[in-house]
Amino acid sequence: MTIPIRSIDLFVRRVGAGPPLVVLHGGPGAHHDYLLPGFDSLARGRELIYYDQRGGGRSPVPRETPVGWREQVADLEALRETWGLEQLSIAGYSWGGLLALLYALEHRPRVGRLVLVSPAPAWREAREEFERAFSRRNLDPSLQEARRELRESGLRERDPTAYQRRMFELSVAPYFFDPSRARELTPFRVTGRTQQEIWASLGDYDLRPRLPTLRGIPAIVVHGEDDPIPPEAPRTAAQLIGAHLHPLARCGHVPHVEAREEFVRVVDGFLVGSRGRSGV
Repeated sequence: MTIPIRSIDLFVRRVGAGPPLVVLHGGPGAHHDYLLPGFDSLARGRELIYYDQRGGGRSPVPRETPVGWREQVADLEALRETWGLEQLSIAGYSWGGLLALLYALEHRPRVGRLVLVSPAPAWREAREEFERAFSRRNLDPSLQEARRELRESGLRERDPTAYQRRMFELSVAPYFFDPSRARELTPFRVTGRTQQEIWASLGDYDLRPRLPTLRGIPAIVVHGEDDPIPPEAPRTAAQLIGAHLHPLARCGHVPHVEAREEFVRVVDGFLVGSRGRSGV
């Protein structure tokens, strides 16, 4: 369905039944589809609420409409009010993990639980380190050779759809511990203007001094040990907010593909346990 808020329309998808868990996709500027089908495995005993963030996916906005981080946080608060929820349990993936932290810092009383999956770094220098690591992986000779072979294969003329699919796989392969698993990721596109404006709006950001104010919120950080995001980033975020840190072996940035069973087991166990402890 599409929900009108704050003079824009946001696409929302709900699946499952039970206590709601709001899922924030990554990007920025992407859409929720690429979290499927992996994240849907969490819809056991709970309702998952996905939405395409403003300026991405099926929530396009006019070019003059701002899409920075403050607008994204305000949108989530407006959705909470629309849904009539006193508090939100939030699962944020990649950029969505950073967005979850930004929302919690602005609206702490409205956050019941936090699940941060492969969260984007909470300070700019670590994000820049991630970008350098991704670039190094992207220049791996085997990936370069695979791209050359694809360009020379003639597949683009014979089957443009298959060619685009293979190009997508090679573009996201550096995110994976096993690059061959990239074929299992649901293809997605990023709206460049949205991505650029969000990072620009954050500027020289550093959430670390404020993160300890989130202590007391039940939280977990899940990350792959082979994620191009530097390990210091999820470790520091977990320490500062008092979250349990769960590393996944032989896994990169996409645990809902490379380590789905363990990912679901860990997140589901945390959500069930924290619900019992908090009584809500």
